[in-house]
Formats: sequence, structure tokens, C-alpha cells
Amino acid sequence: MSELWTQWLWAWQWPALRDLIDILLVSILVYEMLRLVRGTRAVQMAVGLALVAILYQMSSWLGLTTVQWVLRNAVVYIGFAVIVLFQHEIRTALTHLGNNIRIPFLRSLRRANEYGQDWYDEVVLAATSLASEKTGALIIFERDVGLKTYIESGVRLDARLTYDLLVTIFNPDAPLHDGAVIVSSNRIAAASCFLPLTQNPLLSRELGTRHRAAIGITEDSDACAIIVSEETGSISFALNGKISRHLDGPGLRTQLQQAMETWRTQGEAAAENAEEQRHREVLDEIASARRPDSQSKTRNESIQEGTS
Repeated sequence: MSELWTQWLWAWQWPALRDLIDILLVSILVYEMLRLVRGTRAVQMAVGLALVAILYQMSSWLGLTTVQWVLRNAVVYIGFAVIVLFQHEIRTALTHLGNNIRIPFLRSLRRANEYGQDWYDEVVLAATSLASEKTGALIIFERDVGLKTYIESGVRLDARLTYDLLVTIFNPDAPLHDGAVIVSSNRIAAASCFLPLTQNPLLSRELGTRHRAAIGITEDSDACAIIVSEETGSISFALNGKISRHLDGPGLRTQLQQAMETWRTQGEAAAENAEEQRHREVLDEIASARRPDSQSKTRNESIQEGTS
């Protein structure tokens, strides 16, 4: 063991290895930073800061002492300006870093802490029912990042997640229909919650406030959201700042299950969906086989009533 440790120290002291690891880590950090700010208003802000730096360099070349003095004194406040201007991106980056660095035993604990499969059907049935009636809805599902701040902005419920309760909350005549429902630990934590709107300039103008709020909360946290459009009745699903639109019931259930059960592989999810599809086909065959018998019984009863 001591010889192995000595060899590792010797390899680490080798300048080429340290430089390679140093460059690799910096490349990963730069890549993640660019990936986070892509498509956001931070790109324009970064371009503005780059133009200021270019202006300072040009003033140095041209001997513009007044411009140099102004920019040199402004550098003191650039650090505070970066924190204020990029606070959303910094918060998102730290959240993203915390989500990606997981302790292995925490993943196993979460695998054992499942809430069953029935609640998926309750949510999907509620979403499809609201969509058929063109009733707007916004349902947020808490995952690893807590949503206590947004839960406190609404009306606390702490109720069991059911189809009847979801449909009742989003009834246009109900006092809690305006706002979002937040689901935490398989329970409806609060209703009529206020969410931050996304500032992504690349989004379609067709998306209204409800869709932008869903994307905004998925940008600020790792939560996922179900949106039912009040104008078109279409169902959408938002995750990681991206939105999938015009979903049907099975598609919505698949995306929701994959988002909430991240430990499942694609093979496990496909096998479970195939098993559920076979189960539905068996039930349909049983129902179709019993249908002629019921029709013949009804026909015989009507004949007997006619003869009597």
C-alpha cells in the first residue's frame, strides 16, 4: 500500500499530469457555465461586459485617459454587478451542481422510498379530464430541491393527492383555481401558489403566463410541471426549463414517471409500460368477450317481456 501511495504521489508531482487535470477541470466548468446560460438573457449581459472590456483595451491603446479612469473605477463595482445581474444563473448553476453530485447511499434510500403507482393514474386522469373541458391547470411536483418558499406563497392544504381534489381545485368557480398546485411527498402541499416566470427570450409567443410559470419553476429548481391550456385544452409537461406540448394520457404518464423515478433505467420503464399495455389488452379482451353475452341476455329478456 505504501508503494502504491508513493507511486501516486510521484505521478501527481509530474507537471504534465497536473496540467492535464487542471485544464480538464477548467474545460468542464466553462462548458457547464456556457450550457447553463445558453438561450437566456445572461448571454446578452455577458456580451455587454465583453464590450466594456474591449472598450477599456481600446482606450489604453488610443491613450484615452479619461475613459480609462472611468472604467478603472467602475471595475470595483463589477463584482457586485455580476452577482446582481447573474443571480438567477448563479442559483441555477449551484442547484445543478448539487443535483449532479449525489451520495450513492442517498440514491438507494430514495429507491426504497416509493409512493406506489396509483397516484400517476389519478394525476393523468385529472389532467385529461380538465383538458377535455378546457379548464386551465398547473401542477408542480417537488423532487430533490425543496419548494417551501413557493408553498408558503399559496394556501396550505397538506391533503392526499386524488383525482377529485385536483378537479375541484381547478374548477373555475373555486377560490383556489388561480395559481399552481404544488405536490410534495405524494401529497398536495398547497394551492393557489405564485411562481416565477421564465425570462427565456427564445420561447414561443403562443405560451401564456401559465406555461411560462411552469418553465420558470423548472429553471429555478429540479421540479417538473403539468400544464393544461385553457385556450386549446392541450396538455404540456415541463422539466429542466424545457417543455413538451400536445401530450396524450399515456405520453404524460410516461414523462411524469420518468421524471419522478430517475433511478429507473429506460429498459425498466419500457418493460413496465409494455406490461401495463398487455394488462390493458387482456382487460379489453375480457370486456369484449362478455359484451355479446350481455347483449344476448338483454335480447332474451326483451323477447320474454314482449311475449308476456
